[in-house]
Amino acid sequence: MRTRHMGAATLAALTALTLAACGGSSDVGGGGDATGDSGGGDSIKIGIKFDQPGLGYQDGSDYTGFDTDVARYVADKLGYSEDQIQWVEAPSANRETMLQTGQVDMIFATYSITDERKEQVAFAGPYFVAGQDLLVAQDNTDITGPESLKGKNLCSVTGSTSAQRIKDEYAADVQLVERPSYVECVTALTAGQVDAVTTDDIILAGLAAQPANKGKVKVVGNPFSEENYGVGLPKDNDTCSKINDAIQSMIDDGSWEKAVTSNTEGTGYTPNADLNPPTPEPCA
Repeated sequence: MRTRHMGAATLAALTALTLAACGGSSDVGGGGDATGDSGGGDSIKIGIKFDQPGLGYQDGSDYTGFDTDVARYVADKLGYSEDQIQWVEAPSANRETMLQTGQVDMIFATYSITDERKEQVAFAGPYFVAGQDLLVAQDNTDITGPESLKGKNLCSVTGSTSAQRIKDEYAADVQLVERPSYVECVTALTAGQVDAVTTDDIILAGLAAQPANKGKVKVVGNPFSEENYGVGLPKDNDTCSKINDAIQSMIDDGSWEKAVTSNTEGTGYTPNADLNPPTPEPCA
């Protein structure tokens, strides 16, 4: 009887371990500490930018911006309160690796959906559509768009779609300078080390509106791409459709428009009304 009793106990323990393993983090995206479905876990790791005012910005222990507002809304719909969110910095060049290695469960970081990236990670969304533009010195009248960049020094961030587009389409005319962050690019611009900075219009608007940059730089206002911001996820996930539902709910109940307005107020930026708000694409 003793042997049979020990066997049953062992079986029960193994069963519990198996069930725990099956719950795992894959219900949220396949990485980090998040476990269970719809908030069954202790926390969720969300990648954002820390240096993009109005989108993803760290100020001490506070995290602000449109990306963070969308992330909070989505996390809430998945069952996670704000105090269960672990914010993780997600530089452009590291985003795919961070998702693949489980450093984050999902990424809201002005993350443009592209076919090339889809080969490595999955996307929910889009939740916003921006356009690549240029930031120049306030008194600059020479640069009016990408066609006027010949012979110019142009700064963008390593690993961004903006930098890649310049390499693909304007490499013969432009000297591209790559930096780890757009803050460094703007610093180079105000110091006269580069002629322009390029990334998405909403990012540039937030940077131009910063007190240190006001009156020194301006957004050209001639976007030359469509950037569909998606929620980056590991390839093997089962939350894409839940996130799409949350994004649509945010749009439908007015929270999306409120978040856009509050995070762009004072920048002079207006989203492209023909493209926004977008409709989330079906999950592959």
